[in-house]
Amino acid sequence: MPGTLLCDTVATRPTPGPATPPRADTPPAIAATSTARDLPDGRPDLPSDMPWDWAVGITPHLSFAPTPRVAVLIPCCNEEVAIAKVIADFQAVLPHATIYVYDNNSTDRTVSAARAAGALVRNERLQGKGHVVRRMFADIEADAFVLVDGDDTYDASAAPGMIALLLGQQLDMVSAVRAPDDGAQAYRRFHRFGNALLSGFVRHAFGCGVRDMLSGYRVFSRRFVKSFPALSTGFEIETELTVHALELRMPIQEVSAPYRGRAAGSRSKLRTLHDGWCILRTILHLIEHERPMLSFGVTALAMLVTGLGLGLPVVWEFVATGLVPRLPTALLATGLVLLSFLALTCGLVLDALSRGRKELKRMAYLGIHPLGDVL
Repeated sequence: MPGTLLCDTVATRPTPGPATPPRADTPPAIAATSTARDLPDGRPDLPSDMPWDWAVGITPHLSFAPTPRVAVLIPCCNEEVAIAKVIADFQAVLPHATIYVYDNNSTDRTVSAARAAGALVRNERLQGKGHVVRRMFADIEADAFVLVDGDDTYDASAAPGMIALLLGQQLDMVSAVRAPDDGAQAYRRFHRFGNALLSGFVRHAFGCGVRDMLSGYRVFSRRFVKSFPALSTGFEIETELTVHALELRMPIQEVSAPYRGRAAGSRSKLRTLHDGWCILRTILHLIEHERPMLSFGVTALAMLVTGLGLGLPVVWEFVATGLVPRLPTALLATGLVLLSFLALTCGLVLDALSRGRKELKRMAYLGIHPLGDVL
């Protein structure tokens, strides 16, 4: 329970003997009663006039371990069929958690079904999962955040283990790797191939292994949530979450969790080709901003190789004959070589700026106290 008082050491009391008068400086509140009220953070409400030697004799033997606050965040749009079951499942496995449902312009009875199931319902008018996650992360205060879709495709029973892993190992993100329990029906082959392709792209660009970059089932620390800028608008938000963790070298981990198909009557809002292109564009955009030396360096190398390939035959011909019969080719080659050095210069400048931005993000991350700081 919040505010639980834990005793690391129990002070040894002397064996009862002949009654002795109380010390003259014994505070009346202590002499009159053996119990004291607890403050909201779990510390005993010691009298303000208690002498220091009395307080120091009590407080060194006490440590305070408030129960972590857990918030379950469910973004949804037109999930009337599944939302009540999702809420009930998480209430069963996380009875002390607060469940928030953020409705994103639903046209069915999603809102009333969520309220009837006992969730706190709020609205986000800007359409898109990225907008909803940004609003959730800004509005809600907790120590651990569980982000899950409202379509009942993820198993709630994995949440307690993910939270325990997050808190026990002081991680910033625990992501569920989808393990289909009903074959291709839950996780279509084309989606699996696209996820593997995009995850591999991010892995090679940012130098860290991530098996399921597009998972919608994750647990975050408060440090992660309150330092995450959330600039995406749609389903590419999962890519941004992953890259944010990789870029700041946050401690993260992945665990396998069951993944099942949608309930009958529920319709997916994912548009495979459109959303796949948006995710790929987001990855390229993030590489450009977070790894400018990589993107501009590759561009510079391509232009330099092309320019040398076109220009060297012209140079050899000029050395042999003293003539430049292919003037347009010579001009094109010269332009490409000059542009390659310009691209390299831009990469060096932007890399320095990117490092400065990364340092600012890191300082914002370090400015948020970890949960272990209060244990």
